[in-house]
Amino acid sequence: MITTNKLTIFGVNMAEVSDAYQTIQGDASAQFVEQRSRFLSFAYHVTDLGAVKAKMDALQKEYYDARHICYAYMLGPERLEYRANDNGEPSGTAGKPILGQINSAGLTDVLIAVVRYFGGVKLGTSGLIEAYRLGAQMAIQESEIVTRFVQQDLKVFYNFDLMNEVMKIVKDLDMTIVSQEYGVFEGPDPKGGREPLLFECSMTLRNRQTAVDAAVDRIKRIVEPMPEAEMSYELASDTVKRE
Repeated sequence: MITTNKLTIFGVNMAEVSDAYQTIQGDASAQFVEQRSRFLSFAYHVTDLGAVKAKMDALQKEYYDARHICYAYMLGPERLEYRANDNGEPSGTAGKPILGQINSAGLTDVLIAVVRYFGGVKLGTSGLIEAYRLGAQMAIQESEIVTRFVQQDLKVFYNFDLMNEVMKIVKDLDMTIVSQEYGVFEGPDPKGGREPLLFECSMTLRNRQTAVDAAVDRIKRIVEPMPEAEMSYELASDTVKRE
């Protein structure tokens, strides 16, 4: 489940949409000058550490002559993987305020970097904090904020005579059909029996977790009155994390 300390983010009620998360669409940038120091800020959509490293390597190569390139990132729908880096600025004056803006916006799968060209005037601790906070804020303001959803794969086993019921689930819950096979397939007994059951069809469906949960409930209601289940399901071991 996604956790957040904000009930509503950019108009989305996160308490009601537990599989939703906020990120940015594409990249954005901004710049400003503070007491002759020039700040260039960049926001990137990233989904793993490899992407973070690639973006930072490119920035460091392009702005090799900058005094500092400070950054922070947040990864994953649950917002559990993050880091802030001061890159030579006094501890807590750069990476932390950048990360603070990411948290204030409730974003994840995002990297924000702020490049500083020193202008000869020291900004002091409070001045640095405010400058890096502003840089991150401006990059976020230039970004397109989007809502995305954690997705889950659901494998449905069924016999031919229940094809209509399966397709009704697909239509009603707007499920994506990932694969569909016919033959003989072993599936778990949804009534709790220890021995697997045999089915004539197998279909893998994909959608956000709330829709998958609803599909599972529908399957349980269908098989409940059956003496022996003619439909079953199996959740994928891992979620399809995100775009």
